[in-house]
Amino acid sequence: MGIGWETALSLADHPRPGTIASGGPLLVEGDLVSAAPPPDVVTYFEPPPAPAELPARLASPFDPSPPHPLARRAAEELQQLLHRGDTAAGFDPRVLEAPGGGKMFGVLVVATKDGRIGYLRGFSGMLDGRWHVDGFAPPLFDPVARDTFWPEGQEELRALALRHASSRDRVEVEHLRAERSRQLWRRLTDSYVLPNARGEQQSLTSLFEPDAPPGGAGDCAAPKLFAWAYAHHLRPLALAEFWWGAPPLNAERRAGEYYPACQSKCGKVLPYMLEGLAVEPAPPGTVHELRRVFEDAWLLIVDKPHGLPSAPSRHAPRRDSALVRLQQESSAALRVVHELDTEASGLLLLAKDPETHAALRRQLARREADLRHVAWLEGTVSGDHGIIELPLRPTGDEGLRQHIDTTHGKHAVTEWRVTQRTGTRTRVSLLPRTRLVHQLRAHAAHPLGLAAPIVGDAVYGHADARLLLHAEALSFTHPRTGERLDFESRPPF
Repeated sequence: MGIGWETALSLADHPRPGTIASGGPLLVEGDLVSAAPPPDVVTYFEPPPAPAELPARLASPFDPSPPHPLARRAAEELQQLLHRGDTAAGFDPRVLEAPGGGKMFGVLVVATKDGRIGYLRGFSGMLDGRWHVDGFAPPLFDPVARDTFWPEGQEELRALALRHASSRDRVEVEHLRAERSRQLWRRLTDSYVLPNARGEQQSLTSLFEPDAPPGGAGDCAAPKLFAWAYAHHLRPLALAEFWWGAPPLNAERRAGEYYPACQSKCGKVLPYMLEGLAVEPAPPGTVHELRRVFEDAWLLIVDKPHGLPSAPSRHAPRRDSALVRLQQESSAALRVVHELDTEASGLLLLAKDPETHAALRRQLARREADLRHVAWLEGTVSGDHGIIELPLRPTGDEGLRQHIDTTHGKHAVTEWRVTQRTGTRTRVSLLPRTRLVHQLRAHAAHPLGLAAPIVGDAVYGHADARLLLHAEALSFTHPRTGERLDFESRPPF
């Protein structure tokens, strides 16, 4: 939503929560017109860099390439302070060395109106249990205002959880608890204010609508740093984010290593906040976003793009995949409940603990949970609906390619229904009742199945731009609350 030139100028006198007024206008369309920021905001380089050392444009925060030399210089200065333990009054960096206690830090190289070059410092989430730490970028919300409703709301949810455990009418209590949880989350995300370089702003809620923002969106180091720069009329030049301290318990992070901004939390936030700045485009291969559809304390559902594996393989446990990306952003022991083919897209369910994982797997095995797919098939299909029962056995290729084997194959069942026909293709709904590798693809292509391979299937049919197979609907009973949950994802084809 645009707020106009006059409003942008007035925002400096009425700063958003969590920032400090500086008595001048915000950046508008990249123009820098302001007084110098307070001395505790910017750490200036000494000696100052030469003009030739400055970047021509801000690099994309999603670029996995090494950071600009000036951003690296700033990061190394902060790392030295963290190592010495003299970063801020009352903060002991040794808390970062506790198991799982490490944290992502960030530095943003900035220019002032008079041409001085320095940098801002930030951290993700909370540091040593605090949102505010002297010398670091503040949060995007007002913690004092948050404390007026968040603790009370959390206490109400805990009370409803106890009532749910002892109540005979659990369905009614669970619906009440779910509604109160949604209301509390909406109020929380409404309190986040995201500015951009044009002088515009949005709440976290409005940016993600109609979806709910994922947990942790707006709390990463980069959004806080850009917001702080805008609040003090500083021009962002270069960004670097690095890990410091012990690695997460269930993710791959190494102290001192640099990491690009995450797609799941910052994929929508940062592009909006960077509007009005000259920014290098994100490099190919870094823009596949894992959209979070649902998340609570026990499970996570994401919308996986095609081309991204669900999980790493045994031979390459650290390869890029949905699971590896999500583990890097979570302290939970995430486990994939059901895998989607790399070439397919759609709803992917993950559990945050072994008990939830086992319970969800049991539901799938007992056909108490449904995962419906949609696909376009090559050619026409005889009939309108039916059930395919063709046993499958792998032929090699790391067990991926399947063939029909009535003697040694595993039992495999797929329900199907035609939803649309064209002259050369058939759109079908596929409901696997067993879950074998490539089951839907093999059943669709085989002459005893639908005799029509899925469009774009290079293994069982013909290669195309992509495999037109998408997990569009997921339904199961929440193992912890007993609530029946239904989710849908619109196919991209």
